[in-house]
Amino acid sequence: MSLPSHMRWFTCTPVEFGGGPDFFARDSGLMCRGLQSVGCDARAVMPGTRRPEDEADLIRTEFPNLESPAWWRSHELDGVVLYAWGSPRFRKVAAAIRQAGVYLVLNQDNGGLISPLAGLRGWLHEQWILSGVRYQPVGAFTFLKRVLKGITVGMLVTDPGRAAHLKQGDVIACVSPEAARHYKRLCRIYGGPALARRVRVIPHPVEPLFHYDGSPRKVRQIVCVGRWPDRLQKRPELMMAVFDHLLAEDSLVNVQIIGFPTPRLMAWLTGLPPGMRSRVRLRGPLDRSELSAVLRESMVFYSPSAFESFGIAAGEALCSGCSVVSGRSPSMSSFGWFVSEASGTQADTDDVRGHAAALMTELGHWDSGGRDTVGISKTWATALHAGNVAAKVLELPDTVP
Repeated sequence: MSLPSHMRWFTCTPVEFGGGPDFFARDSGLMCRGLQSVGCDARAVMPGTRRPEDEADLIRTEFPNLESPAWWRSHELDGVVLYAWGSPRFRKVAAAIRQAGVYLVLNQDNGGLISPLAGLRGWLHEQWILSGVRYQPVGAFTFLKRVLKGITVGMLVTDPGRAAHLKQGDVIACVSPEAARHYKRLCRIYGGPALARRVRVIPHPVEPLFHYDGSPRKVRQIVCVGRWPDRLQKRPELMMAVFDHLLAEDSLVNVQIIGFPTPRLMAWLTGLPPGMRSRVRLRGPLDRSELSAVLRESMVFYSPSAFESFGIAAGEALCSGCSVVSGRSPSMSSFGWFVSEASGTQADTDDVRGHAAALMTELGHWDSGGRDTVGISKTWATALHAGNVAAKVLELPDTVP
């Protein structure tokens, strides 16, 4: 897609993060890079003072400027993609962009179950997971506390504030079809059919570094990527138990676990029988090029997570020609989409047996020729590579006036 040189878009995150290469490898930073790659004059915006590691195309400014229509108007923009989660806290930022006459795309980095109004059953399930009932004695109390807060303060205070924020957007951009379904329901309640019609699927972008053209040849290997100290979300204990079962059942499969190796993970690896231990590698954190190389040689990406707002690592794996395995849960809403193109399997039950069976099923698809690795990469690179996602964003003003 070739764009006129006068097209000028910003991405904005109204929270002070670092602005180095890691920021520009995902979310709003990578969206900025994607917009640049299709010929747009794009910059990323964040509050705070400039840091030594900040990239040249990051604009730092005082937070009050983000709430100033005059500041936004001064940049003569065609559009802004705002990464503010629909939070009432940042409603004034969205309103300032809208008042400046700038086309506004509101990115929603979540699975859509942000209120009981989005779907009570799924919302309750997510509160149960987020309460950590499996991991702490007070989990049940935490669950009740979260539910009571959600149906009181949430519905009486947070929901009206979120509605006011979302109404500022020309587009409400959701990261998966399932998240969009939840948001459409929510927006019908917030603002009727007119607001619901602004909901679109705009996934998080993936770096073009993650691709697969048929080389190297895939090996019988499963890869996991995660912040393993985060037991509640990433569930390393479940992963270890699943691999205990899988490694015993399949004598040819190898496993690569990427991310900071916790003492529990290291002790687990040490305790495996030698024949199993030799087929597992704890790689620790990898840089982007190293991760890309591991994904290109692997067949399957496995996520043991309890919840994911999107799952960028899974998107990177798909673009690298891997298929995906995960649990089936309302809190894993992107993964139903990720497996929909003959590109993975979701477990029938969210437990060790279910996950292990899903991995065995997926390896069986590879054995029988049921997985087209170049085709998987092509399909998901088309959907997720940063330039393609950015091009979709730039088409929005013509399709969502």
